[in-house]
Amino acid sequence: MDGWKVNSSLAMRRRLMDRLATVLSISATAVALIALGSILFTLIIRGAGGLSLITFTHSTASPGLNGGLANAIVGSLIQTAVSILIGAPIGMMCGIYLADYGRGWMASTTRFVSDMLLSAPSILIGLFIYELVVVPTGQFSGLAGSLALAILALPIVVRTTEDMLRLVPVSLREAGIGLGASKWRVILFICLRAARTGVLTGVLLAVARVAGETAPLLFTSLGNLDWSVSLTRPMASLPVTIYQYAGSAFDDWVQLAWTGALLVTVGVLIINILVRVGFGRKGA
Repeated sequence: MDGWKVNSSLAMRRRLMDRLATVLSISATAVALIALGSILFTLIIRGAGGLSLITFTHSTASPGLNGGLANAIVGSLIQTAVSILIGAPIGMMCGIYLADYGRGWMASTTRFVSDMLLSAPSILIGLFIYELVVVPTGQFSGLAGSLALAILALPIVVRTTEDMLRLVPVSLREAGIGLGASKWRVILFICLRAARTGVLTGVLLAVARVAGETAPLLFTSLGNLDWSVSLTRPMASLPVTIYQYAGSAFDDWVQLAWTGALLVTVGVLIINILVRVGFGRKGA
């Protein structure tokens, strides 16, 4: 009888703890969803008013001159694309090396440096590229901004590529090698294909990280009120324009800042949703 009472009491405590943990988990999820929802709601309410044809066809201009964000949008697309074209292949190759070849002190050093870059403040990356590229060339440029963003994207791609390749079953590798394929062919045509959804997710995370960065661009591409698509000249970008316009005393600039923030957020969301849905079905 005493043993039955002890077991009954223990089972009751476990049920209570389980329900408490469930309530806390649901509450935390609700708080996070409310916070994210309020941010999106505020961006939509404050930014939708500035969406017009002029916003996408006119360059930034002085207050009251009916300017838009065309040059900033194009500049952000160019710098983000160039940074991913630089950072993603290098990051994937580093991730492949760490997952399949990395042993000893070199692999440990590479992981340590990658982790350091992953948590490094973006403003320090901007200062680094400023000293490395801007000072020797004597001018700000879109290429310098792209290099700074590439360094920020690099550790994200390295970490996700390594983790995804390590999740590929060993049996797949052994099957490929057993059929006579070389190691690089097994990695390229079997492992990477099996892990492509996770690797692509890492690239998307890198895009989301660099698309909204402001601090490194202030020291590298600087910004440009005129239309410029040359990587050798100062180039406009949405994050820098938002930073410059948000604290302005002019209502039209503040409205454009909210609109720019909405465009950045919606752009990242659309890319993630489309690629996740499309590649998820293809991978299935």
